[in-house]
Amino acid sequence: MVNSDSSTVNQKLDTSNELQNHLKWLDTFTPAALGVLSTASGIYTYLGVSTLLDNTGILSVVAAVAYSTAVSVGIFVFWSYLLRLLPSMSTTKGYLGLSLAGVIGSCAIIAMSSWLNATALAGSAAVEQHLGKTIMEYQKGLERAHKIAISAQSLKEEVKRSARTFEDLAEQEKDGDLSGRGGEGSIYAVLLQKRDELEEIQKTIEENDQKIRNYFKDGTELITKMQTFKSGSGPIDLRSLKFSEASIELSGIINGLLQSSQAAMVFRAMDDLESFIIPDLDGTGDFKETQADLIEDVKEKISNRAKVLREAAREIMEMDKPKDTVYTSISSADAVIIYAENFYPQWAGAIAIDLLPAILVFILAITQSVIRGGREGSFVEDRMTVSELKIAMRALKDVEKHKD
Repeated sequence: MVNSDSSTVNQKLDTSNELQNHLKWLDTFTPAALGVLSTASGIYTYLGVSTLLDNTGILSVVAAVAYSTAVSVGIFVFWSYLLRLLPSMSTTKGYLGLSLAGVIGSCAIIAMSSWLNATALAGSAAVEQHLGKTIMEYQKGLERAHKIAISAQSLKEEVKRSARTFEDLAEQEKDGDLSGRGGEGSIYAVLLQKRDELEEIQKTIEENDQKIRNYFKDGTELITKMQTFKSGSGPIDLRSLKFSEASIELSGIINGLLQSSQAAMVFRAMDDLESFIIPDLDGTGDFKETQADLIEDVKEKISNRAKVLREAAREIMEMDKPKDTVYTSISSADAVIIYAENFYPQWAGAIAIDLLPAILVFILAITQSVIRGGREGSFVEDRMTVSELKIAMRALKDVEKHKD
């Protein structure tokens, strides 16, 4: 039983010694690897912070270099402390305390470095994402404004039919099919007057057709140009500036389309259509009464047509207007944060390059725990290596020599 326990202790001790030898070998390049990671993070931090500083020449370069250098040194020192101290903690209190410090430090690293790394990795793409979203909003606004304007143009056919109706009635009155006496009297004059008013409205609407086509054509061309600025080559800042200029012009076109809608004009014109002065009736006796009844009938027809056109115009006027779209330029850093959900890989890489040493800390902590567990129950002499034994024997001889 004793031999079995001794064998187990020796086996654990051999494992601990083997792990300890591995750690000694890993220690030969771990600081160099940590330095490389810190330097890489500093480079990307420099690229990220450069997008935030105003271009004031050498001062901006010095400021960016100073910040990125501080980040690199901070990351290297922070992880060096944790790599050395946390795995060596043998008490729960010490382990938890340093673990909390590690979490706080990691959050600080993300705050001062990782988001800038993400800016360097995905800043231009994030700004392009912002431009693309803005283009979609402008395109919806242009299409909505065009739909409203075209809907107003559709009133032209209704106005044209109404004008033709009054013209037909006037011809019937001229032939005597309405009042029973042909000619161009008072009723005939009223009917032609309303026909002329409606034809004038129709003409005004028709003249607006080409204007709407031009507006929509220009707006579509601007959308295409903005797409080119979004996906083109060259610095994103310069492309954003040109994009902004095009967006201002496009906003004017959308407003022009909305203002070109003739629905409001038709709505107001219906009040004029309904109002007219009843002419002096030129008939006598029973025919004069027939004329009066016919005038009332014509008046009702005019009112009905005006009501139909007014309601059609009101429906168009009450259509939902496109929401105001204003392009707001944003920096690469802001764009990366706003559109973070579209750049998970870049964010993951930016954070990983800063927090990868945390995995090394975790590995070291487990390894040191196994080493300590393997050495439990063993004596000091059991854990001594040959070189340590030689050193101890030499020291013992020196002590004996001094005694003599």
